[in-house]
Amino acid sequence: MSNDVPTDLRYTKSHEWVRVDDEGIATIGITDHAQELLGDLVFVELPEVGSELGAGAECAVVESVKAASDVFSPLTGEVIEVNEVLADAPETINQDAYEDGWIFRIRMADPDELDALMDADSYAEHSESDED
Repeated sequence: MSNDVPTDLRYTKSHEWVRVDDEGIATIGITDHAQELLGDLVFVELPEVGSELGAGAECAVVESVKAASDVFSPLTGEVIEVNEVLADAPETINQDAYEDGWIFRIRMADPDELDALMDADSYAEHSESDED
């Protein structure tokens, strides 16, 4: 596994990452570790714009040649944008999980929920122990 875990993001135990901007908008995707485990992605089912998600809710699916995996919303909020590029090019997540491969954006209902997420060091440790 690459130890290339961006330090400016927050992480979940189920391998989602979160980047929050100054307006309280959270961009969410799956980690490089997750896409590595899944292999070549062939399909991404995106959440619906306008849908309200609770923290921990299933909201998207990523499918690879090996398996399908649910994506969970790390935060409560309203989906305001999805990454349409993934409909035609799901492999974008394999190529650039942390930038071009983002999955959806939500307007956070409760920024305090970020405190429950892992920082980069905790996530790196978690994903290493995950491989045992």
